[in-house]
Amino acid sequence: MKDVALLPAPSAPEPCPQDEHRLGDLRFRALLTEDAWAQLPAPIRRRFSRRLAGGHTIVYVGEIRETRMSSPGRLLAQIARLIGGPFPTACDAGVPSVVTVTEDRATGGQIWTRLYARNRGFPQVIHSSKRFAGSTGIEEHLGRGFSMALTVHVEARALVFRSHHYFFQAFGRRLRLPGFLTPGTLTVTHDEIGDGSFAFRLDVTHPGLGILIRQDAVFREISP
Repeated sequence: MKDVALLPAPSAPEPCPQDEHRLGDLRFRALLTEDAWAQLPAPIRRRFSRRLAGGHTIVYVGEIRETRMSSPGRLLAQIARLIGGPFPTACDAGVPSVVTVTEDRATGGQIWTRLYARNRGFPQVIHSSKRFAGSTGIEEHLGRGFSMALTVHVEARALVFRSHHYFFQAFGRRLRLPGFLTPGTLTVTHDEIGDGSFAFRLDVTHPGLGILIRQDAVFREISP
């Protein structure tokens, strides 16, 4: 019997771009403990583990079910237009809404664009950029140098983003705003409601004036 030469075992192939895409985005998951992440419904975990590299865009369509603003809240929404209008400015209900999420190639974060139809006039369009940076691990950049640091929580199986502090950044310098110059606590809740749909709620709560702005909406993903 002839001797058979033993060949070295083939090395594992390098992951191709398609493999990297399937690995998902772990940055939101890294902001929570393993136990907290496991409490989230599977659709929410998938939704916040999507990679957006290569020009991929996620599109959500839905409806604004309710928007309420106190008198100080209405004033806040109008003043905030000076920095890009990050808050809803109308109290229309039952109107369509579209949200798109794309890669922010300049910072490695995500750009969120929200379109709110109105009963009169053109829709309101709001832009913001989520960046995985700062002392809390994630920040929301609103415009004109104004931003807020966020904390991430799981409450009643919903994913909750809550403002930790606000800051202004310009010319390479960063200034944390004192509490009396801020609108209070901003909370965004992402809650699965079944059949591929999720509820979105925005609350802006001032420590002395109570709820300034509250918006409730429901969305469903339509992107491939």
